[in-house]
Amino acid sequence: MEIFQATAEKMEINPKRFTTLFFVVLFISFPVAFIVSSIYRNSSFAIFYEGLTESSAQNVTNNGFPLGGRVHNTTSDDEIETHLRTRHNDTVSVVLPGNIQNGSTVEERARTMNSTASEIGKVERGTDRNVTAELLNGGVKDLQERSQNNFATEGRSENITAAYAGSKNASLASSTNVSTTEPVNLDDNDKLLGGLLTSGFDEASCKSRMQSHLYRKASPHKPSPYLISKLRKYEEIHRRCGPNTRDYDKSMKKIVSSKNNGAATKCKYIIWNTANGLGNQMISIAATFLYAILTDRVLLVKFNKDKHGLFCEPFLNSTWILPQKSPFSSWNEHNTETYQTMLDKDRASNSKKGLPSVLFINLQFSFENPEKYFHCDHSQDLLRKIPMLILRSDQYYVPSMFMNPFFNLEIANMFPERDIIFHHLGRYLFHPSNDAWELISSYYQAHLASASERIGLQIRVFNAATTPKQAIMNLVLSCTLQQKILPEVDLKTSVSSAGKNMTTVKAVLVASLHKEYGDNLRSMYLKKATVSGEVIEVYQPSHEGKQKFNDNGHNLKAWTDMYLLSLSDVLVTTSLSTFGYVAQGLGNLKPWLLYRLVGNHSGDFPRCERDFSTEPCFHMPPKHYCNGEPMNDIVSSFPNLRECKDLRFGVKLAAVNGSM
Repeated sequence: MEIFQATAEKMEINPKRFTTLFFVVLFISFPVAFIVSSIYRNSSFAIFYEGLTESSAQNVTNNGFPLGGRVHNTTSDDEIETHLRTRHNDTVSVVLPGNIQNGSTVEERARTMNSTASEIGKVERGTDRNVTAELLNGGVKDLQERSQNNFATEGRSENITAAYAGSKNASLASSTNVSTTEPVNLDDNDKLLGGLLTSGFDEASCKSRMQSHLYRKASPHKPSPYLISKLRKYEEIHRRCGPNTRDYDKSMKKIVSSKNNGAATKCKYIIWNTANGLGNQMISIAATFLYAILTDRVLLVKFNKDKHGLFCEPFLNSTWILPQKSPFSSWNEHNTETYQTMLDKDRASNSKKGLPSVLFINLQFSFENPEKYFHCDHSQDLLRKIPMLILRSDQYYVPSMFMNPFFNLEIANMFPERDIIFHHLGRYLFHPSNDAWELISSYYQAHLASASERIGLQIRVFNAATTPKQAIMNLVLSCTLQQKILPEVDLKTSVSSAGKNMTTVKAVLVASLHKEYGDNLRSMYLKKATVSGEVIEVYQPSHEGKQKFNDNGHNLKAWTDMYLLSLSDVLVTTSLSTFGYVAQGLGNLKPWLLYRLVGNHSGDFPRCERDFSTEPCFHMPPKHYCNGEPMNDIVSSFPNLRECKDLRFGVKLAAVNGSM
C-alpha cells in the first residue's frame, strides 16, 4: 500500500480518480468480451450441429414411420398428419391404401404424394434407391421382407411390431409395413377435393374427411370455381342462420308466431324428412341441398335414431341436425298446409296475403300423386315467399330443377359437366363418422387394398318370392363373364393343381342382403382355377337377410357396403336400386346394369349393359309442361336429360355434349 501511495504521489494520481477509471474500463471491456465469446461459441455450435444433424438423421431413419418405401425423417405432429393413419387401441399405425401400394397406380397418385416417380427415386443411399424402384414396380411383398430385415438389423424391428400388435386387425400390418426415407407431403388441394371442401375442421372429429381421398383414385372432375363460391356462400348462411344462433332463434320464433299469416324472416329454411331406405334418403338429401343452395335456404335434416352416428357434420362450426327442442321436431303433416292444397287454391300471385309461414311438400314416389309442377316458375315464385318448407322425398329430383329456367342457368354454371352433380354433392355432404370409417377403412385394408383390381357387385332382389335365386345367380354370371369383368373357370383344372398368377389378384366385393350369392361365387373360384390364371377373392361384408327400417345397425352396415362399393374399379349394380346409385355417384363409376331382377319384369332390356352416366335416375319426372300440356318427349324438350336405362319413364342428367 505504501509503495502504491508513493507511486501515486509521484505520478500525481488521485486514488479516488483511479478507482473511477478502473470501473469505467471494466464496464466497457465486459460487453466486448461477451460479444467475442458469443461469436466463438456460435461458430463452435454450428460445427457441432452439422455433426449432430448427420447422426440424428441416421437415428430418425431407424425410428421413422413406415410409409411408401422410404423413411420419414421427422416426427413432428404436423408432418405425421400428412400421412394416412389408422388407429387401433390407441396405437398409431401408418397404412397405405392399395391404390398407392400397387405399382400400376403410383403414377396416378403422384399428385397426392406431391412428387413424381423419378423424384421419389432420388435417394442418397443405394439400398433406398433399390427399395424405391421395387415399390414403383409393385414388388410390395419382397419389399416388406427386406424392410423388416433392415429394421431387425438396426435393432428397431420391435418398435414396428409393437405398433401393429395393438391393432384390432393384425392382418393390416403384414400388408403395409413399408419404409420411406423422406416425408410425403400430401397436397391440401387433394385433401379438400380440389376446393370442394373447406378447411378449418377438427380432423380428429371426422377422420374420413381428410383421409378418404387416399382410398380412391383422384377424380378427373374438378369442382368449378362457381360451385366452390356457392358452397362457401351457403356455408356462411348456414353458420349465421343455423341452430344455436341468434338469427335462428329470432326466425323460428317469428315463423311459429305468425302461423298462417306469412312471415318476413331474415332466414329461410327447408327441413328434410326421412322416407324409404338409406339409399333413397341420401340421394334425396343431396337434391334438397342443391335446392337450398339455389333458393338461399338453410337445410336442416330430421334424422331419427336409425341414422345417428352414420355421418359427420358437413358444415363448419354449425349443425345440420334439426334440434329436438325445435317446434318442428314433432311436426304433424295433417296440421300443416300442403303444397298440393296451395296449388289447388291457385294462390300464385304477387301478394303475400294468405300465404302460410309453413308449407309441407311431398315429393315421395307414388303413381297416384297428381302433377307437382315443382319445376315451374309460378310454383317457385310462390315458394320463395314462404320462410319454412318441410319436405319429404325419396327421389333425386335434380332433373326437375334443371327444367326451371332460373335453376337451369345456375346449375349449368355450377356444374359445367352435368353428369357429375351427385359426385360433387355426395362427396361434399356424406363423410362417414369415425365409427363408420373404422369399419370401412379396416375392411378395405384387410381384404381389398392389395388387390390388382377391385370389382363391386351389388345384387338387389326386389321380390324374392317370385325371383328364383339360381336365376339371379345365372344372370350375374352371364353379365360378369360376357363383359370380361370376371374370368371364366377351367372346369378341368382344380385350384390346387394350377399355378396361380400371384401378380394378378382381383377382389370381388359382394353387397347383398342374401349370403348365398357371395358364397356361390366364392365357392366357384375356390374349387376351379381361372382360364386366365388370375386369382379371384370374394368378400361379402354383410348379409342381413331382409331390408330393415328404423334400425341403426342395419343402416351402418348398409352405409359401409355402399362406401366400399364406391371404392371399386369396376362396378356392377342392380337396376332401379338407389343403393347402387349412391355407390356409383360417390365413386364416379358408370356401372354395368343387371336387369330382370325386378319380380316378373318381362321387358326387352338387355341382360347387362353399361350406363351412360354416374347420376342417379329420377323415377318420378314431371308429366306436363307448366301450361298443362302433356310432356310426351321430355328428352327432346330439355337438353342434357336422357331416359334412364333402368327405367324407361325415368330421366337422368347426361354429359353436355349429350353423348351416351
